[in-house]
Amino acid sequence: MRTEQELARLCTAGDREAQGELYAMYASRLYALCFRYVADRDEAQDLMHDAMIKAMDSFKSFSYSGEGSLYAWLRRLTVNVIIDRLRQMSKLRMVALDSTIEPGNYDAQDNAADNIPAQVLLDMVAQLPSVKRTVFNMYCIDGFSHKDIATAIGITEKGSASILAKARAQLKSAVNDYLKRTGR
Repeated sequence: MRTEQELARLCTAGDREAQGELYAMYASRLYALCFRYVADRDEAQDLMHDAMIKAMDSFKSFSYSGEGSLYAWLRRLTVNVIIDRLRQMSKLRMVALDSTIEPGNYDAQDNAADNIPAQVLLDMVAQLPSVKRTVFNMYCIDGFSHKDIATAIGITEKGSASILAKARAQLKSAVNDYLKRTGR
């Protein structure tokens, strides 16, 4: 198996074998990333393929900066592909400013989610409406700032923070419902 740096160099040169190795190495992780945003297996597969194609066409813009930088670049590129697709599908819309709420303070009860299986939590995130799911994923899982989210999906930073607070509130409610149902 090649190093990230060697793989990136070969992919930049258009080496098909290296491109296949890159695909094999990262396709499943990128698919999981796509699925978190769209919650549809076929759509996630299409997005992952589109992101890989875009990566192969964009390798000249990649600059290796240490171990992990190749995946970080692929992940960022994939999120951009996802957001572009969601915009095209009109699933990301501006939220009226009068519907904003301030981010809330979360108490110690929020640790209750630690007792829920990871797949159940992922399913809860997948059930969020698309705008909430996108903002939640970008902020909480992929580490984007509210400024980056606002720029990417065409809302204000305050709107991003508001949507995140609403997503967290909805997830908190889902967690509480799950805990009551399962008696945990």
